Amino acid sequence: MNREDVLKAVRDSVKNENLVKHMFATEVIMRSLARRFKENEDEWGLAGLLHDIDVELTAGDMNIHSKRSAEMAKQLGASDAVTHAILCHNEAHGTPLETMMDKALFCADPLTGLITAGALVRPDKKLAGLEAKSIRKRFREKSFAAGANREQIARCSEIGLELDSFIELGLSAMKSAAASLGL
Repeated sequence: MNREDVLKAVRDSVKNENLVKHMFATEVIMRSLARRFKENEDEWGLAGLLHDIDVELTAGDMNIHSKRSAEMAKQLGASDAVTHAILCHNEAHGTPLETMMDKALFCADPLTGLITAGALVRPDKKLAGLEAKSIRKRFREKSFAAGANREQIARCSEIGLELDSFIELGLSAMKSAAASLGL
């Protein structure tokens, strides 16, 4: 499985550009986490890139979402570890988080929304001047980026990261890909 084939599959399946950017953001955070934990960056990155490939195809039906993504990832040649991480990032299936990759994807997924919202409320709508402490402050505001599940993000402790460190890592990763993310 190579990234170019995966990108083609993403582009063929996902038309909403904001969803594609979310998937890219999740990929860069997952790669950063893999580096930190000395894991396979390509494998972790591909889990992040593919995790929501089925959202439009399943019309957001949470009873189906991620099952189809996992199947599509498998067809593209993803490992069992990647397909399991994709499957269990959606709690609706009750599939337990078992590995570091599973837990990392589960936590990284909503973090992208929180960070993106933090950038979009800035006058320049860019990540460049955004600081982790601003994201941390907004974390407590339930109405800010309401779709970003705080409990899910806070489970970063299960991969050995404090919330502040996790936010900093995610923000730094997204800043490194700001041009691709349009932020």
